[in-house]
Amino acid sequence: MGGGGKIPYPKEVWSPAGGWYAQPANWRLNTAIAFAGIIGVAGTLWSISAEREHRDKMPEPGRFFPSRYWSKQIIEHERQQAAQNAKNES
Repeated sequence: MGGGGKIPYPKEVWSPAGGWYAQPANWRLNTAIAFAGIIGVAGTLWSISAEREHRDKMPEPGRFFPSRYWSKQIIEHERQQAAQNAKNES
C-alpha cells in the first residue's frame, strides 16, 4: 500500500523551477515575502492613483460609488455639501 517510493530521475537535469520533486525548505517564507511585496506595490500604486484622481462631475448623493471612500476630491465635495445643507437647514 502507498504506491512505493519516488521514481528515480537523472541528477544532472536542471530547471529554474528546481527539477523533479523540488520543494525548498523555506518555500513558505519565500511565498510570504513575495505576497508581501505584491501587496506593498499594489497598495502604493492604489494610494498614488487615489491622490491623482480628478473628477469633473461628482457622483449623485446616495448613489453607490466605490471611489467615494478614498477619493480626496469627492470626500471634500461631500463635506462641503453637508456643511451647506446644515447651514441651509438652520
